[in-house]
Amino acid sequence: MLTMSNITVGSLCSGIEAASVAWANLPYKFTWFSEISAFQSELLKSKYPKTPNLGDMQSIAGKLKSKAIEAPDLICGGTPCQAFSLAGLKKGLDDSRGNLTLSYVEIINANDAVRLSLGKSRTIALWENVEGVLRDKTNAFGCLLGSLSGLDQEITLNGKWPQSGILEGPTRNIAWRILDAKYFGVPQQRRRLYLIAGGKDFDPVAALFEITSKIPEEAPPQAKVLKFKKSGHNIEVFREYTDCIYSAYGTKWNGNAAAYNGSLYVAQDKRIRRLTPLECERLMGFPDNYTDLPRAKPTARYQAVGNSWAIPVVRWIGKRIKTGKSMGFKNHRSRLPDDLLVHNQDDVKIWAIGANPVQLRDLKFINGAAYPEVSTSSSIEEVIDVDATDNFFITPVGCKGILRRKHERGLSMNPRLEAVLQSISSEWSHEKIESISRRQPRGRFSDVHKKDDPPAISDLPLFRKSTR
Repeated sequence: MLTMSNITVGSLCSGIEAASVAWANLPYKFTWFSEISAFQSELLKSKYPKTPNLGDMQSIAGKLKSKAIEAPDLICGGTPCQAFSLAGLKKGLDDSRGNLTLSYVEIINANDAVRLSLGKSRTIALWENVEGVLRDKTNAFGCLLGSLSGLDQEITLNGKWPQSGILEGPTRNIAWRILDAKYFGVPQQRRRLYLIAGGKDFDPVAALFEITSKIPEEAPPQAKVLKFKKSGHNIEVFREYTDCIYSAYGTKWNGNAAAYNGSLYVAQDKRIRRLTPLECERLMGFPDNYTDLPRAKPTARYQAVGNSWAIPVVRWIGKRIKTGKSMGFKNHRSRLPDDLLVHNQDDVKIWAIGANPVQLRDLKFINGAAYPEVSTSSSIEEVIDVDATDNFFITPVGCKGILRRKHERGLSMNPRLEAVLQSISSEWSHEKIESISRRQPRGRFSDVHKKDDPPAISDLPLFRKSTR
């Protein structure tokens, strides 16, 4: 019987190990990681020297079958989300990264085979991804559910996959739910899909859903304190929480929706800048400077943090997983109203809980919303790092470029952000800005491609030179 004093964990697509941070004070023991990216692998070696990194996840099923590595109680992982996100153009299973999702299932099955041969229970699987996987045109989510549930075929619904749901299959019980980090104690709107699966003796409903006596209500919005002083500095932000921190923020900070709603900018002492890697760590719930390895480049830190998991959400789930071993799935299943059953064939039943709390047969409620029964508030002021160096501040040329793209594309912009950008860009004359713009290494206004020698890195105009 699995107890809370001996839960062993294997981590796939480990990244910078959000799960290890989230569960640091819980009774979990990580037996191995699996990560191939250079920066992330270096961080794992530095932070967790006693836990082996097995590298490519596609070799792990074989290592489990040969018993070269331990078959842990729980396997967690978030296979690459780019194939299912807007940033990845929603290629789904047509993308090799998306197919790693099926490799994830192969690993779970191999782990189960070893555990069952030893008289142990099936693996608990925790999987995380962007919510776009529910709308993927290749039905990636249906393929995942079919494989995990014990079928050799995908599952299809008449309509879209619900935001949250429950599945009873021939091999495993499964639950999934979208949760938003902004309700768990960080000021970042980060909606992610979390799926938990286990054997027929495991209750994923207890692990991922709350059963309440009254309808849980969405937490009231944070007070819009957008201007404040911190450590003697005048700070202005443009929203009370940020948009989702994404992996390409280090190189594409000025080209997505967040560049225009203002959520990823900070005005400081009459200047404007992007968020620093430290601020991004705080937005995810990591300890300060968690990714600040020797000689680490900001771009690598942005990418690593943006590809990771929100710590407080994963901690919340980790605390609840033990409940899945002590509660009864059949008890929860019997309380679900008939009108929630949306699939009943091939020994698979699926109940669509949806995006809101739903009343059960016993008049209690099951919460499928993106917020928990008890939300945790947070403040953007706690995130701000007033010691940001000059290289994160945007010059008048950069400000003018953002405004130019806004007008060329006919996009709307946060009015206050637009005013700040306009004010800073007006510090330099139109002629000076145009002259410098033509020395940039790329862009429609660049003349560099007409010359033999590109400008030195120190001459690039988007950010100010660092004073370090």
